[in-house]
Amino acid sequence: MPKRVVAGIVTSDKMSKTRRVEIARLVKHPKYKKYIRRRTVCHVHDENDESGMGDRVEIIESEPLSKLKRWRLVRVLEKSTAVDVVALRAARKSAEAEGLAAAHAGEPEAESTSSDA
Repeated sequence: MPKRVVAGIVTSDKMSKTRRVEIARLVKHPKYKKYIRRRTVCHVHDENDESGMGDRVEIIESEPLSKLKRWRLVRVLEKSTAVDVVALRAARKSAEAEGLAAAHAGEPEAESTSSDA
């Protein structure tokens, strides 16, 4: 029997060489005939830590690698374009602080004379 190959989205990259991948699917409710979103969570072995949070990846079935890992990473289909807003703000704030510190350190007397005038 051939091994299954599926695509999913990485939802966690906190573990070393392991990724948590969610595979989304739609299921029709037997009584109400409405389509419901369901997901399957797979723990995937990523030997070189290639993938990151939010990336779309292709995975393949494999022999059991640990208690939860039964899949291996084939390739990264699409890198995530999501931006970490908190990290971006912190970087901007530190850059502004460095710029202000450099401006104050370079010309302390010129600034005081210009404010007096």
